[in-house]
Amino acid sequence: MRSNRAFALLPIVVTAFFGGSVSAQNFSTEDLARRMVERRAVEAVIWAMPAVNLEIFFEQRHKVNADWNQVLYWSRLPDWMNQTLTPNPDTTYFFPLYNTQDGPVVIEIPPAGEGSITGTVDDAWQTALEDVGPAGVDKGKGGKYLILPPGYKGTVPAGYIPLQSATFVGFGGLRSNVKSGSDADVARAIAYGKQVKIYPLSQAANPPPTKFVDGVGVELDNIIPYDLSFFEALDSFVQREPWIERDKAMIDPLKSLGIEKGKPFAPDARTKELLIAAVQEAGAWLDAKYDTAFPPYFTGAHWSLPADREVIEGMSTSFADPNAYPIDGRGLTYTFAYASIKHLGAGQFYLITAKDKDGKHLDGDNTYRLHVPPKAPVHLYWSVTVYDRATHAFIREAKWLSRSSLTPGIKKNKDGSVDVWFAPKAPAGKESNWVPTNAGGEFELMFRLYGPEKPLYDKTWTLPDVEAVGTQ
Repeated sequence: MRSNRAFALLPIVVTAFFGGSVSAQNFSTEDLARRMVERRAVEAVIWAMPAVNLEIFFEQRHKVNADWNQVLYWSRLPDWMNQTLTPNPDTTYFFPLYNTQDGPVVIEIPPAGEGSITGTVDDAWQTALEDVGPAGVDKGKGGKYLILPPGYKGTVPAGYIPLQSATFVGFGGLRSNVKSGSDADVARAIAYGKQVKIYPLSQAANPPPTKFVDGVGVELDNIIPYDLSFFEALDSFVQREPWIERDKAMIDPLKSLGIEKGKPFAPDARTKELLIAAVQEAGAWLDAKYDTAFPPYFTGAHWSLPADREVIEGMSTSFADPNAYPIDGRGLTYTFAYASIKHLGAGQFYLITAKDKDGKHLDGDNTYRLHVPPKAPVHLYWSVTVYDRATHAFIREAKWLSRSSLTPGIKKNKDGSVDVWFAPKAPAGKESNWVPTNAGGEFELMFRLYGPEKPLYDKTWTLPDVEAVGTQ
């Protein structure tokens, strides 16, 4: 009785406090239900972005018949058919896909020598478990990383580097570093990468041969789908993975969207309409934030880190800070990237821009120049890659995708600096240093530094903004 009286008095209290009138007829029961689904669906998209991002990638593995506890790789440098989010076309990729539902899984990293690996093992939330290779725990000596399933209580055998995963499945984002872009050096990097092993701990006494599945020639699409399939992928994730304590507040909101562990996701026609509208609204909101969310890395410039500090710290510490959980920033980052790094800057560093020196968006119809100063602070290589601004993937049908310090035939200036050109067609005499853009659309750039060095961090070396030099 007391509870009913409290609710009966609520309109009077609200009216007295705000000086307005409140009427129950403002919202029908149907209106309230619709608004609740819309609001919760928008928030679910932002919260779930890293999980759905990777779930889509896992679904794409079926196109090449790659299975769990196998390695998906590319037997040459990536081309435009790798429609994942902002991949690096100047390295060779190896993705051990682990599944610990039947017990711990071992990922073996070979010792550095004739080659080296830069990479990280992530769970299905794309939270970094640990970096591997020379910049990782094994420090280039190689090692056996033991992925433990959620809630694992068993003993960790001697000789393994244990990594506790919060999810049953995950992957290693490994790059077998190339010494140059020549066919011979790429082949050597591939051969070195194929020394990676993955197998169940239960078979460690006599490990079976690791199966490597080649993704070359197959179009793999990891672009975020702002349609009903986003929620279908989220449902697949929820059905397979345990709830993490920090995310249990999402159980009821997802239930109101028709996503509930142990039950089929079968929204009716009206709910489907609401979910599609919500995912499109969330996508529009995230896209609008992309333009302003990241502060410049160099004073007065437009190059930025592709994630804010809270996100970088959270993804590398499993969100250990009890007073921070940057869902909005995390959602934004995973609209255009995948994988995280435990120790950003130890092995690689990234800068992004979608604007020129004057603050205008990079237009695929225009011609631009990037001046890379001499003595770039890297002991491996630098590269700059063009992506379609609308998809954050490689430009479809592009002849090539980047230029780097390893690109065969790239021309240097007398002082050792390099000018890289971006345009729909190569400026006269500049083809060796040119990257094609998408006429009729906008593009964005990512500048990578592998093996970054001190002048990058103390900013005694700076990367100038891209300059517009005309239209074609």
